[in-house]
Amino acid sequence: MQREIQLTADGSHTLSIPEMKVTYHSHHGAIGESVHVYIDAGLQPILNHPPKTPIHIFEMGFGTGLNTLLSLQKALACKQPVKYTAVELYPLTDREIAHINYGHLMNAQEDFLAIHNCEWEKEIHLSEFFILKKLKAELATVFITEPVHCIYFDAFSPTVQPELWTREIFEKMYKALAPGGILVTYCSKSEIRRNMTAAGFTVTKIPGPWGKREMVRAQKLSD
Repeated sequence: MQREIQLTADGSHTLSIPEMKVTYHSHHGAIGESVHVYIDAGLQPILNHPPKTPIHIFEMGFGTGLNTLLSLQKALACKQPVKYTAVELYPLTDREIAHINYGHLMNAQEDFLAIHNCEWEKEIHLSEFFILKKLKAELATVFITEPVHCIYFDAFSPTVQPELWTREIFEKMYKALAPGGILVTYCSKSEIRRNMTAAGFTVTKIPGPWGKREMVRAQKLSD
């Protein structure tokens, strides 16, 4: 699978897969999109009413590590313990890691490299406030044992990866969430919202990032 590094409108990089005609982030701005969809709409509401245990974030689509880096920075700024579990079947190459510019733009190159260089399949303490576990696996094979407070659902679009946007997958995500937990994603298609609702979620459309009118925040109100 050939990937190319591309520049987005806010000066941050994304990856594209020409044969699939997809990019990892919005061409309107990779960092801007991730901050809006996953940090502001996902993590921040949990931080506003943090649980007594460390916040557990589960990410479907580790990709470039951007969401992880932003979450690490947020945890450090708030001094809020976070446990972060991410799934990715096709990790970046050393060359891609070396050329993507998030670390330089965010003055966090050491953290960006640490996120990518830490060992897979193990819990790694990146700071006193952040534990990262990366799983090289398909989502269907992952067994989530600890309650999750926030899910970043960052798979490729339903037209590219339809198997990841089914009712069965969202039932798995719903089961993994603690009561009050939320799932955020950039996709707001009606079929996807129906699948989330059928899985038990209370689904809300909220304003999307630059260049996208809407996104979705889905909540597990109770067991």
